Amino acid sequence: MLDVLIVGAGPAGCVAAAVLARAGVRVRVVDRAVFPRDKLCGDTVNPGTIAILRRLRLAASIETRGLAIDGMRVSGENGVVVEGRYPPGMAGRALLRRDFDWMLLEDAIAAGAQFEPGVAVRSAIVEEEGRHMVVRGVSAGRGGELRAKVTIAADGRRSTLAFGLGLASHPGRPRRWAIGAYIDVPGDGPSRRFGEMHVRAGHYMGIAPVPGPLTNVCLVTPWRAGDAPLGDPGAAIFGALSRDPLLRDRFAGARLATTPVVLGPLAVDVRDASMDGLLLAGDASGFIDPMTGDGLRFAIRGAELTAIAAVDALAHGWDGVHARLARARRHEFAGKWRFNRVVRSLAASPSAVACATAGARIAPAVLRRAMIYAGDCA
Repeated sequence: MLDVLIVGAGPAGCVAAAVLARAGVRVRVVDRAVFPRDKLCGDTVNPGTIAILRRLRLAASIETRGLAIDGMRVSGENGVVVEGRYPPGMAGRALLRRDFDWMLLEDAIAAGAQFEPGVAVRSAIVEEEGRHMVVRGVSAGRGGELRAKVTIAADGRRSTLAFGLGLASHPGRPRRWAIGAYIDVPGDGPSRRFGEMHVRAGHYMGIAPVPGPLTNVCLVTPWRAGDAPLGDPGAAIFGALSRDPLLRDRFAGARLATTPVVLGPLAVDVRDASMDGLLLAGDASGFIDPMTGDGLRFAIRGAELTAIAAVDALAHGWDGVHARLARARRHEFAGKWRFNRVVRSLAASPSAVACATAGARIAPAVLRRAMIYAGDCA
C-alpha cells in the first residue's frame, strides 16, 4: 500500500508530490493524460506564486524559460487604461501551461515521486471503519485498484473524486464559461512584458504574451444553455475583439493558431470535505473563477498545505487533520477570496464597471495598488 496517492498531475498534484517525496513519503501521481499536454489557462504566473516556487526549489526551469512579466494593464469601458508595474525586483512569468505543468512534473519525479500517465480513475474506494467511512485509494482502469493510506484529489475543477463523493457542485451563480486560444497577431502591439485584463459590461478578456510569436487570448462570459456563441468559440473570441474599440485595430489581421478550447461552468463549490483518507488540492478543493490571475497561487500554496496535512495524517492519524487544514487555508487565502469575489461582482455589473472606470480615470493609483495586491507582491 502506498503512503500517498495523488490523482492529477497538474500544478497542485506535482507540488504536493515534490513536497511529500522530499519528506521521505512514498508517493505516486496518476493522471488520465500523457504529458506534456495542453490545458486552458491564462498562461501567466504572478510574482507571489514565483516566490513560493522559488522557496520550494521548483522555480528554476520556469524562471529560465518563462517570459518575464513586469506588471499588468487593465482597461475598462471608454478606453481607460491603467498600467500597474510590480515592485522593483519582482516579476511574474508567462509560459505555455503545457510547459509549466511538465516542468513541475519533472521536478516532482526528480524529488522521488512515481508517475503513471494514462490512468483513468473511476471512483474512490470507500470502506467502513468503525462508525465512519474511510477512503482507501481509487478504482482505476479496467477493474484495477490503487490503495493508499492517504489519497489526494488534485484532479481539477471537474474532479472525478470530489464530484463522485458528492463533495463538489457547480453553484447557480456565477455561471461563467471561458473560451481560450492562441492567436497570431501581426506586429508587436503593446509591450510583451505585460499581462492584460480588459473588463467590459457582460464579459472580460485576458490577454497574455507567451514565449514565441503567439498571444494567449481568453474570453470569459456568462452563458446559458442554448446561447449561440459557444457553438462557434472562435467566432465568440473574434466577435468580442472586433466589437471592442480598444482592441479591434490591434487584432484586425489576427488569425487563430490553435483550435479554441471551451471550459465551464467555471465556479465549483466544495462542502465540508472531512472524509478520513482523503484530502483535496488545487481546483478540486474549490474554484472561484479568479479573474485577478492568482489561481495558480491558490493551487500551489494550497498544495503545500495539503502535503503538510498528509504528513500529519501519516504520522498521527486523522483526528483534527481536516480542521487544521481548513484553518490554514482560511488564514492563507480568506482575504484574497474576498477580494476576488468583490472584483467578480463588479465585473458582472455594467453600472459597477462604469463607476470603476470613472474611478480609475480620476484616481489610477488606487487601481495600481489593487493590481499589485492581485499579483501577491506583499
